[in-house]
Amino acid sequence: MVSLDKAVVARYKHGKRIFEVLVDPEEAYLIRSGAKGEIEEVLAVDEIFVDASKGEKATESDLMAVFSTTEVGEIAKEILKEGELQLTAEQRRKKVEEKKMMVIDRIARISLNPQTNTPHPPTRIEIAMNEAKVHIDPFKSVDELVNETVKAIRAIIPIKIAEIAIAVKIPAVYTGGVYELKRNFELVKEEWQEDGSFIAVVKVPAGMRDELFSFLNRITKGEAQTKVVK
Repeated sequence: MVSLDKAVVARYKHGKRIFEVLVDPEEAYLIRSGAKGEIEEVLAVDEIFVDASKGEKATESDLMAVFSTTEVGEIAKEILKEGELQLTAEQRRKKVEEKKMMVIDRIARISLNPQTNTPHPPTRIEIAMNEAKVHIDPFKSVDELVNETVKAIRAIIPIKIAEIAIAVKIPAVYTGGVYELKRNFELVKEEWQEDGSFIAVVKVPAGMRDELFSFLNRITKGEAQTKVVK
């Protein structure tokens, strides 16, 4: 368990009832974000409170009424996933910055400037986010934040989310890399040829086109054949 002096409050409201637990902010964030984490490593105190600052514990009847259990670990998980986690100002700043970088990276990989049909540089996306005053909630998923961000920055830069299909042929001598291709990219069609070569149609976000080409060059030493499918 984390020490009390490093713990923060996680709070869950159900009607007029309030339930709180004292938790390690870093471990609690991992659980809340969907990453693996053990509840035993999160709790500072093995108790459910109605007011942690005063040490007032929740009654068993209230716990049963709301959570249908009195098991502290199960209730704590529910509070972390559905309630509010009160990070310190520095912790929140750090989490916001981390999530912002993830959003920028994702948008750069999946979007295009429709005027030039080329990806937007990450720096341009970040500038547009700042101009649009995009709010990053550190507890929202990257997918959700990407959708919100793209809508917000469309008023600043021309941007579209598009997928392209690329026909690929890998010479027989390099087909050992086919498994890695399948693991990293979406193949919508594939076929082995009589000469031992492998052909496929790979679907990727438009902004990841260059990443696919770099990957193919690496596994085939530049001998892969590619063609954008209209």
